[in-house]
Amino acid sequence: MIRPLASLLCLGLAASMAASAAGPRVVALPSKSPLVTIRLVFTTGSASDPAAKPGLANLTGAMLGESGTRDLTYKQIVDALYPMATTVHVYSDKEMTTFVGQTHVDNLDRFYGLMRDMILHPGWRDDDFARVRDNTVNALRVSLRGNNDEELGKEELYNLIYSGHPYGHENLGTAAALAGMTVGDLQGFYKAHYTQANLIIGLAGGYPASFAARVTKDFSALPAGQPDSVTLPAPAGIAQNQLTIVAKDTRSVAWSFGLPIEVKRGDPDFASLLVAQSYLGQHRLSSGVLFSRMRELRGLNYGDYAYIEYFPRGMFALEPEPNIARRQQIFQIWIRPVEPANAGFALRAAAFELNKLIEKGMSQADFDRTKTFLSKYVNVLTKSKSEELGYAIDSAYYGIPAYGDYLKAALSKLTVDDVNRALKKHLRSDRLQLVAIAKDAEALRTALTSGDPTPVTYVTAKPQEVLDEDKIIERLPLGLRAEDVKIVPVEEVFEK
Repeated sequence: MIRPLASLLCLGLAASMAASAAGPRVVALPSKSPLVTIRLVFTTGSASDPAAKPGLANLTGAMLGESGTRDLTYKQIVDALYPMATTVHVYSDKEMTTFVGQTHVDNLDRFYGLMRDMILHPGWRDDDFARVRDNTVNALRVSLRGNNDEELGKEELYNLIYSGHPYGHENLGTAAALAGMTVGDLQGFYKAHYTQANLIIGLAGGYPASFAARVTKDFSALPAGQPDSVTLPAPAGIAQNQLTIVAKDTRSVAWSFGLPIEVKRGDPDFASLLVAQSYLGQHRLSSGVLFSRMRELRGLNYGDYAYIEYFPRGMFALEPEPNIARRQQIFQIWIRPVEPANAGFALRAAAFELNKLIEKGMSQADFDRTKTFLSKYVNVLTKSKSEELGYAIDSAYYGIPAYGDYLKAALSKLTVDDVNRALKKHLRSDRLQLVAIAKDAEALRTALTSGDPTPVTYVTAKPQEVLDEDKIIERLPLGLRAEDVKIVPVEEVFEK
């Protein structure tokens, strides 16, 4: 059943989608815009990878979105899309694989026909498979492992927190697993998981009135199937701080650390933790406590941010991408790049600010300021129709109203006491999983496990009150023993 936006907002996205169980679910945001956005979201991802084939879901999605169809080669598709100034973008996460495209309504029939056939009638050519697989291995070894310390640390942190869990491997897989995959493996995954039960059709813009029914009919050619039903156990507990140092020939040190949290969109404490996260370190903004105390006041590094939801590709994005919804999340802090001599102090400084926030809580003034900011910032997240559509699909997945309405309603009822209670309930500054990307791994391990202070070195004079606080921070207990620190050569990460 297809419902217009007004019905979605009145009945709730989840109720609307449940009503369409007989076929693909549809989220529709019609408007007068000449641009039409198509988001085809399959609720399957790396959490559904077979244990021996990590990366299969991602490779299958990439094969569909970056290859030829039964009738056209990939070059012919690219050549056809070029004069329309558009493309089909595909990305995969733990529980979603998304195909998104946008075109002018004048080109809609031609564009949609290409996008539809890429997914419904894939060519499965050997040369496409070899190219897509090679690109994926290069993304692991070169783009992620070689050129992006931020993402490397964050992805390794997730792997460690979710070790032995369906989330416990990089979405792209491992180089060894990819090397052993075949076109037949991808075809098997496609047949099992690319079903009507796993499909959410998202449409936005000024498309013809009959278009939604056309898309629904076309994709009803997929097997009916059953929704993916991956059981997600609770992540293993963290008894005490655990540190993994990825040894890499790099000029600076990158820190990522965090812990699993039982909070996601729709949960009672989501808005509280979102306020706390924003106050502590909003992504790419200078208003957070970590940024002001570590970068602006002390000049330690470039970026200091906190997250309560998965945020990939943060090196290149100011806002998170929609359609990476997850049933389980972690709280994490990211710090980079740090001069090696100040690495120990930077870690302690971040832990110091986190602990201070948990113990003392937010002030009323800080709470009011942050809540006001978030009430407006949510509009930035849905500034385009494509992003609005993506968030609408995510809201349907989580069973909540449209994200902007949901968050504004939650913030309007929120109090500073709610935030401070949630901080103590869900966060902590010990029993953390920590990851460092560093060149001299042995020296860093010695510095952090010796019990000695890790003082900071400045190139400019600092106020006395800062120097006094530094004396406290440099001695902050980390609770790390030598046996709590593991060193892994970067060449081994994501290999097996």
